[in-house]
Amino acid sequence: MPAQPSVPAAVLDAISTPLLTTSEQGVVHWCNEAARHLGRLLGTDPDTLPFGAVTPDGPPVVVHRAAVDGTTRHLRVSCRRLPAGAGGEPTLTDPHQPPVGPDDRPGPPTTPLLYEFTDVTEQVGAERRADDYAWRLSHIEELARVGTWEWHLPTDQVVWSPTLKTMIGLAPETHLDYRTYRSMIHRDDLALVDAELDRAIREATSFTFTHRMSLPGGLQTRILRCYGEVFTDEAGRPLRMLGTAHDITEFRQVQDELAYLAAHDPLTGLPNRRALTARMSDLTAAGSGATTALLLLDIDNFKDINDLRGHAVGDEVLRLLARLLTEHLPAEAVLGRLGGDEFAVLLPDCDADRALAIGAGLCDLVARTPLAVRGEPLRVTLSIGAAPLDTADDDTLLLAHADLALYQAKGEGRNRARLFAPEQQEVAAQRVHVVSRVRRALETGQLQLDAQPIIDLPDDRIHSYELLMRVRDEQRRQIGPGEFLPALERGDMIYELDRWVVETATQALASARTAGAELRFDVNISSRSMEDPTFGDWVVATLTGAGVPATQLGLEITETTAIANLDAARHLASTLTSAGCRFSLDDFGAGYGSFVYLKHLPFNTVKIAGEFVRQADHGGSDPILIDAVVRAAHGLGMRTVAEHIDRPELVPVLRDLGVDRGQGYHLGRPEPLRTLMARTTTTDRTITTDGNDSAAATVSCAAPQS
Repeated sequence: MPAQPSVPAAVLDAISTPLLTTSEQGVVHWCNEAARHLGRLLGTDPDTLPFGAVTPDGPPVVVHRAAVDGTTRHLRVSCRRLPAGAGGEPTLTDPHQPPVGPDDRPGPPTTPLLYEFTDVTEQVGAERRADDYAWRLSHIEELARVGTWEWHLPTDQVVWSPTLKTMIGLAPETHLDYRTYRSMIHRDDLALVDAELDRAIREATSFTFTHRMSLPGGLQTRILRCYGEVFTDEAGRPLRMLGTAHDITEFRQVQDELAYLAAHDPLTGLPNRRALTARMSDLTAAGSGATTALLLLDIDNFKDINDLRGHAVGDEVLRLLARLLTEHLPAEAVLGRLGGDEFAVLLPDCDADRALAIGAGLCDLVARTPLAVRGEPLRVTLSIGAAPLDTADDDTLLLAHADLALYQAKGEGRNRARLFAPEQQEVAAQRVHVVSRVRRALETGQLQLDAQPIIDLPDDRIHSYELLMRVRDEQRRQIGPGEFLPALERGDMIYELDRWVVETATQALASARTAGAELRFDVNISSRSMEDPTFGDWVVATLTGAGVPATQLGLEITETTAIANLDAARHLASTLTSAGCRFSLDDFGAGYGSFVYLKHLPFNTVKIAGEFVRQADHGGSDPILIDAVVRAAHGLGMRTVAEHIDRPELVPVLRDLGVDRGQGYHLGRPEPLRTLMARTTTTDRTITTDGNDSAAATVSCAAPQS
């Protein structure tokens, strides 16, 4: 009689865990109802359930199979050998299916294998979701450079995220406790970190702090900004602390650089205008009779360096000069760069006399110290204005006073220091009054143009007219451009004035053409308009709009104006001459008298300064210099005009020297443009530029010539 199973089959058939037994050869002997249900779920017989992948008495194996409903089921399969019963018979057999041998006779008894199946689909899904979340969290931490940590307070155990360990230079698998972490914090930041964490634990609240972290080896430091919160149990006792650590090293570096640039000049590293004015504001606000002075420094003729040697050389000059000044200023002085070629020095505890002496010493130092630029010595000079704080009650006024003193130093010949005096402010007030007077005259039509003829010396015929500006208002004394132009060029009104002159000249040319006369006007413009890159195109467009040929208008710039910005002069000359306008160099010799500028600028005419003309009939060096200018100009295809011819004896001398044209009181005094236009537009014949009454004109911003 076969042995009965030790566990009733009916009981095993009723449990929910799928079970089946096989021989060691894999022949299924028995399965319970749960196993048959699993087979139906997977669309297979119990004989083909995935039990072959597991090793008897080995670890469970998780396998996955497709279910008939289209889902994937994950099964954990375990296998163990059943113990033998008494007499070597198995303790669990199916009485209806005894073992059989190959000859259909009962074979020798074998040890059955019991397989157990557990559906772990939900568990696997939860684990995958947890893994995905951990993966996303890890990568988000890496992308945001944010690490996380959790501190279990009762056990003093801290768990650090792999990203945080990497941030502080450790491998993700490195064991790290809080004591080790704390040893890496910069010693100057330890007290802050400890105090903030103690407060958060004591008050069971959130916390934030920023600290430096020394990476292993001590050669690199990172900056971490930490945020976190303390969580308590039901009794309110601190239980754990959660925190994040953000690596803000690069952000802090950029922040520090921006803060530095906000207060420093990037070229020289000196405090900039903003920092200097803030310091001046502090000093003026403090009051209390503090003895403080301001020096305003300007490099003389700095634009020559930029134009002739290039801006790279100019930048090097600024750097070297900043270094030289820093080395020789008093230790308490604050040197800064206001912009361009202008520097400022704040001198605490310094009275007016000592400030002036320091300024004069700096002028002497710079003048006798060549700057080594690209291996070559380069000498520059300074003009300096000094102003004591006791003359001003705010930083704006203090700067204005120093600027007035600087203006005086420039006007007296440069390479010197001058101290602010109240009369300088009176001069400035007069300058403001003159500007207001010109503004009012321009708005009311009291700004007028006079015309002075320019004569062809070989045949004594009128070649052109120079138009001179005059303010004729209700005040008794009329003023000319020599009085108001220097003041106007310090502001933006000069742009408006230059354009008014061009427009007035263009309208006169158009009126003359309507009357059948051909006129030519030349307009002398300021350095500010010359530096306006749109001015040349505007002139050409104005002529075109009025129907006036460009050949009837010429523009003049003085030699000093051209030298101040060669690039701008070259651009304007190219724009005008390509359209057909004439372009003249005025007052040649009054500034530098360098033929280099004639070579590089496309002038049509060179006007010889009156300084060389007035005594040309007395011999000496003047005729020699005039002859040199004439030969150079003619060799470059240019014409010459001698200015300030005020005596008849000069005409034959200049004619013999080859000068083409002349201008001055002897050749013709200025007359109002309206008078010239009335005579021109009422004539009953056509006026040409070849006849005695031909009218070509030059509008000049120069003072009346005599």
